[in-house]
Amino acid sequence: MAEAARRVRTPLILVVLAAALAVAVVAGLALGSVRVPPGQVVDILTGRAEASPLRTIVLDVRLPRVLLGAVVGAGLAVVGAVLQALVRNQLADPFLLGVSSGASTGAVAAIVFGLGTGLATTVLVPVASFAGALGSLVLVYTLARKGGVLTTSRLILAGVAVAYILSALTSLMLVTSARAEHLRDVLYWTLGGLGAARWDILLVPAAALAVGVALLITLARPLDLLLVGEEGATVLGLDTARFRAAVFVLTSLLTGLLVAYSGAIGFVGLMVPHAARMFVGAVHRRLLPVCALMGAVFLVLADLAARTVAAPQDIPVGVLTALTGGPFFLWLLHRGPASEGNRD
Repeated sequence: MAEAARRVRTPLILVVLAAALAVAVVAGLALGSVRVPPGQVVDILTGRAEASPLRTIVLDVRLPRVLLGAVVGAGLAVVGAVLQALVRNQLADPFLLGVSSGASTGAVAAIVFGLGTGLATTVLVPVASFAGALGSLVLVYTLARKGGVLTTSRLILAGVAVAYILSALTSLMLVTSARAEHLRDVLYWTLGGLGAARWDILLVPAAALAVGVALLITLARPLDLLLVGEEGATVLGLDTARFRAAVFVLTSLLTGLLVAYSGAIGFVGLMVPHAARMFVGAVHRRLLPVCALMGAVFLVLADLAARTVAAPQDIPVGVLTALTGGPFFLWLLHRGPASEGNRD
């Protein structure tokens, strides 16, 4: 009965979240150091206020940032839900598993070694970010799965350890760099922020989100099979090792392409999937679209708070997500993880 009710109300939840995203976008465009009336924002977006002096602020400054926030929030939330299924642990998250840190380190390395200018900004930096994300995820999973057992404590400890190592490598690259301006770039990648959003960089993360989420939704049934355990999934015809390897690559690619433009924004992939499961359950065909919309709404509003809570100072949005995600993570640990581990 509960499953049938969730199946029926999922379309309604998607509509509500889409409306909430529209409201969040308008709020993100209206609020800031310069206030723009919401009605005027709508007029500018629809082309009815082409002569407005605020048109540049809305369309060229705020809209790319709001859209990048929606794209990154949606992508990180979906990746978090998928990683939680892959490792059968609801504490998994791109940030906690070191994936975001690896992506950030890869991007910083590309910048420090002089690969972050011109065409390389849109090509080499995302490639380096993807390589860092994939390498860190493989390392964490290998360390945590020693002896065929994957436990919560080992997974988190491996993720934290790898993240610390990557942070040290990032600091080493900074102090040995001959260019002092790298400090600002490194802080941007490590704290996470959307302030560098521009129209010309939106295409890559938006395309990555569209293709990545579409592919992951097509893999909803195998992800559901993983929830029953390794043996059960194998009996039902799933090659778990090959499937995990393929999805690890896909999630690392998506995370790397997002982090390459936003920096390491933590805990979105931890909090949003838990909230989404409260409404639609754990079936991934319903969970992933809800996570995408909910993650977009969450990060747009978080970035709005980052721009306004200490205005005119712009707080990195990663700081705010950590301030909310840290207590949430501690609450999950206190409550007890849904899956403490599995044995192959």
